[in-house]
Amino acid sequence: MADTNAASNQLEDNNVKQLKNKFINIILKSLMSFVGIAILSMGAAFLKQANLGMDPFTAMNIGFSNTLHMELGSFQLMVNIGMFILVLIFGRKQIGIGTILNMVLVGYEIQWFSSLYGLIFPHGSGIYVVIVDVIAGLLLFTLGTSIYTSPSLGAAPYDAIAPIFSSRLHIKYQLVRNIQDITFMVIAFFAHGAVGILTLVVAFFAGPLINYWNEHFSQQMVYHIDHFSAEPTIKNASSGIAGVGKMGYSMVVHAYQQTNFVEQHLSGYSDEELIELTHNTQRSIEKSVRLQRNLQTRLNALNEEARKRHIKIPKLEESDELNLK
Repeated sequence: MADTNAASNQLEDNNVKQLKNKFINIILKSLMSFVGIAILSMGAAFLKQANLGMDPFTAMNIGFSNTLHMELGSFQLMVNIGMFILVLIFGRKQIGIGTILNMVLVGYEIQWFSSLYGLIFPHGSGIYVVIVDVIAGLLLFTLGTSIYTSPSLGAAPYDAIAPIFSSRLHIKYQLVRNIQDITFMVIAFFAHGAVGILTLVVAFFAGPLINYWNEHFSQQMVYHIDHFSAEPTIKNASSGIAGVGKMGYSMVVHAYQQTNFVEQHLSGYSDEELIELTHNTQRSIEKSVRLQRNLQTRLNALNEEARKRHIKIPKLEESDELNLK
C-alpha cells in the first residue's frame, strides 16, 4: 500500500513538474516571439524611412491608412482582425500566441519606431543614409522574422492565408504565396502605398536571409529554451545565454579571419586557383550547414530520450572538448 502511494505521489509530482516546465517553455518562447516582432518592426521602420518600398502587406496598409487619415497601427489591426476571423474559421491550427502578438503589435511598433527614427535623425536623408536604412532594415526585418517564427507559436494572419489556400486547393504553397504577395502589391500600388524595389526584394528574396538567421541563431535559441525548460536551473540559464553569445561571437570571428586570410592572398592566386577556391568554399558552406542540421537533429533526439528516462547528461568537460577538436 505504501509503495502504491509513493508511486502515485511520484507520478503526480512528475505531472506537476512537466506542466511547470511546459509553462516556462511557453513563456520564454512567447518572450522570444515578442522580441522578434519588435526587431521585425524596427527593421520595417528603417525600410519605411528609406522610401524604397516595404513588404506588400505593410505597403498596402500604409497606403490605405494615409488615404483614410488613420494611424497605421489602428488600420493594420482592423485588417488583421478581419483576416484573423477567416483564419479562425478555415485554419484554426495556424493560430497561436504569436498570431495575437503579431496582429496587435506590428503596426503600432512600426509607427512608434518611425517616430523615434524621426526624433533621432530629424534632417533629410542623403544617399548614404538611405543605403544604411536599406541594409539595417533588411537585416533587422529578416532577423526579427526568424526570431518571431522559430518558436512556432502561430503564424501572423497574413502569413496564415497561403497555407490555408494551399491545403484546401491542393496547390503548391510557394505558388499561392506568390499570388498573394503580388495581389497585395497591386492593391498597395493603387492605394498609393509604400511600393518600390524593396517590396519585390522583401516579398521574393528575403527567404535566404531568414533561413540563414534560422540556422545560425534562432533555432539555437529555441534549443536553449527547450533545454532550460526541461531543467530550469540558474546553471542551465547561464549556459544557454553563454552558448548564444559564444555562437554569435564565433560566427563573427571565424568569418572575419577567413575573409582576412583570403583577401591577403588573393593576388597570389591564378585564375584557375581562384575559381577552384570559390567552388571549394561554396561546397564547404553547404556541407557545414547540412552537418549542423544533422547533428542538431541527433542531439535533440538524444536529449529528448534522456529527458524521458530522467537521465541528467553531464556537461562535456573542457579537456574533452579539446580532444574532440
